[in-house]
This record gives sequence, structure tokens and C-alpha cells, in this order.
Amino acid sequence: MAESASGEIQLVTSSINNEDHNSQTEGDISSGNENTNDESVMEIRNMDESRKIDLSESEQCRIYKVPDHVRKCNAEAYTPQVISIGPIHYGNEELKAMEGHKVTHFKNFLKQSRSDLMYLEKTIRELEGSIRGCYAHTIDLCSDEFVQMILVDACFILELFFAFSSRRWTSADFTIVRQRDKAVTLDILLLENQLPFFVIETLYHLAIPSTSSSMALPELSLRFFGHLENWSIWMPVPTDVKIQHFTDLLRTFYVPPPWDRPYRCHQRNDLLYTATQLHKAGVKFKLGTSDYCFDINFSKGVLKMPSLKLYEWTEIIARNIMALEQTLYMEEPIFTDYFTLMDLLIKTREDVNLLCDKKILVHRLSDNNAAESMIKNLNKGITHSNLGAFNYSDLCNDLNSFYEHPWHRWKAILRTKFFVTTAFFILVLTIIQTMCSVIQLAYLK
Repeated sequence: MAESASGEIQLVTSSINNEDHNSQTEGDISSGNENTNDESVMEIRNMDESRKIDLSESEQCRIYKVPDHVRKCNAEAYTPQVISIGPIHYGNEELKAMEGHKVTHFKNFLKQSRSDLMYLEKTIRELEGSIRGCYAHTIDLCSDEFVQMILVDACFILELFFAFSSRRWTSADFTIVRQRDKAVTLDILLLENQLPFFVIETLYHLAIPSTSSSMALPELSLRFFGHLENWSIWMPVPTDVKIQHFTDLLRTFYVPPPWDRPYRCHQRNDLLYTATQLHKAGVKFKLGTSDYCFDINFSKGVLKMPSLKLYEWTEIIARNIMALEQTLYMEEPIFTDYFTLMDLLIKTREDVNLLCDKKILVHRLSDNNAAESMIKNLNKGITHSNLGAFNYSDLCNDLNSFYEHPWHRWKAILRTKFFVTTAFFILVLTIIQTMCSVIQLAYLK
């Protein structure tokens, strides 16, 4: 398959070059066009030089394969189902059907780009060493094949973004891609299906003029991924945020801004009681108003939790972001800590039912059992590298202390073992309280 894909791309690039050559005779290019092209080339070269400086400062690989102990829990969640992007799954026979469509989008991109194929290819070739260095594993592809793969994949993604943004789904190929919209979108977000963000951003600036009204690539990307509707994205999108790739892009804008994140306590305290146990002890669960599901707080017996939305694709997104945290954000695993807390809260269907009743858990799955299963499975294979730190340590400590208070603990025991209805439980507590008051009054007399 790798040879087939490479051959097809080589035919496309050579045919495009031939078309360009045949359509231009000597003297066809005016001096005005030459001046315009020279200006854009200088602008692009200046941008490339500054970007190369940034790349040389970073020795850390950005794109990793999913660790084996994580992958084995649900290999399908980390494996592209429709389309391969980048070198890790390049040549997969099961993804061959989309190669032709990628080439079609590549050609459409070239028709609209202000830079020709030769310059685009030259740009990628100059960045080849930096691109290869972004992958943690060795890439067994020759230079020509590697450059062509990167160029076609990056241009395909940009053309997809442009089509989505302008709603110009006209050609038959775009219709096919749109029919597989969700699957293609999810594949582009997989950790093992990534290109370095700077590559796509470089081609983006080559393709369109830089004006005050042009949309920054992070914002264009987030608009494309926004229809997944899983977590809120903090807006407006800053232009100075450093993005590694699309999996990193989602994590960066799904988690709260740095100034609004929970304090990461370095003394780990796990939650010892489930949602149902806490509820029976008197904890009131309320739907939080924050835009971020990570923003959970407990005060005066009330646990406020923003809504978590679960869709069929939620596990894929969450797993890949958590796998990214296992490799790149081991000191700040915000997604991992959140789903660890949810796993501690949810142990039975009764826990899920409670959170669903309070609108804290909202899902479009087959039933509550499926929601319970998803939450439980998300933490399988996850390694907590820094056992002395946890975003929700203080919260867990407060909830544990609340439950272990003698009065709250007795309430939980009574509710669990003796009383079926809340009304009857309250009646018994009222009688006990009245008797205590009478005894105390008699003692005072």
C-alpha cells in the first residue's frame, strides 16, 4: 500500500507540474506577477526562518505512539478507521479507499493556493529534518516519499477546513468525505494520526494572504472540530498559544485557561465513597454553572458539578487526550485526573442514575449501563506517574471528612439498612430529635 500511495502521489505531482509547464509559454508571466510572487516568497521565507529557530530550541518529541499498556485496553479507539494522516499508519491497506480522495483535495488546494506546487514541496523538504524529529519513533520512508506524504496530508486537511468553513461541499469527493464526516473528524484527532501543527500552519500561510481579517489556524481548526460538542472551548482563541498537533489543540482549549485551573495538591487524597454513598450521607448534588466540567467544588454540604456530555465518540476523544497526557503532560494530567475522580464517584448503576437525575451526566448512549461502562473503561491502563499529586485532592479530602462525620455517617447507615422512603427517614429523625430535646429539657429542670 505504501508503494501504491506513493506512486499515486508522484503521478499527481508530476502531472500538475506538467500542466503548469504546458499552460505557460516564455514571456507569459508578467513582471507584476513576478514582483508579487517575490514579495510573498520573501514573506514566507522570513516566516520559515523564524519558525526554524523555534524548532531548533525544542528537543522534545511531540508525536508519540500510544503506549502498549494503554492501547491494549481499546485498540480501536487509537486506530484510524477511515483515513491515515502522517507516517504512523501510512500504508495501511484498510485505509486505502480514502487515498484517492486525499489526492483530489490536494489538487483543489493547489488550485486556490497563492504558492505553486514546486515551492510548497521545497518548503516541506527544507523542514523535513524538523518534521521527522517530531516523531518519537524512526520513520522508515525515503525523503521523496516522506515529503510527498506530508504535503498531501497537510493540504488535504487544510482544504477540508476551507470547505467546511465556506460550506462549499460541491464536488463528488467532498460529498463522500462529508458522508463520513464524523469518522474523518475523529481520525484527524487521533494521537497516532498527527502532523506537527507548524507544518499545517506553514502551508496555511503559504495558501492565503496574511491580512487583519484572516482567521488564525487554531480558530479555523476549532470551528471544524466544534461540532463534536463534547466540552466547552475557551474563547476567543489566543494566537500566541503553542500547539503541538490537533490532539494537543483540543486538550489545550478544552481545559480551562491556566489562570482558571484547579490547584494541583501534592498530597494525594483519593475519594473513598461513591456518589450514592455521599448522597445518602447528606451531600447535595447540584448542577454547576461553569463552562468547564473540570470545575468542581464542594461547600456547605453541596457538591456542584458542571455537566459532562457523553456521546458515542466521547471515549475516543477522551482516551486520545489522556494518552497524550501520559506522554506529554505527565505533570498536568487534567483530563486524567477528572476521569479518575468520575471513576471514584461511579461504581454502580445507582451512581450513574443519581448523576443523570441531577443532569450532571448527560448522554446519548443506549442506556445508563453504557454510560457506566464508558466511565469505568476510560481509566483502564492509565498510569498515575506522580502519585503525590492530584487536582482533586482537597475536594476528596473534604468529601471524605463530610461522610465520616458521625452524624452524617449514621444518616448513611440508616438510609442504607433500615429505611426505604425519604419521608419515613425524615419522620424517624424528627422523632429522635424531639426526644433528645425533651430529655435535654427535663435534665435542665
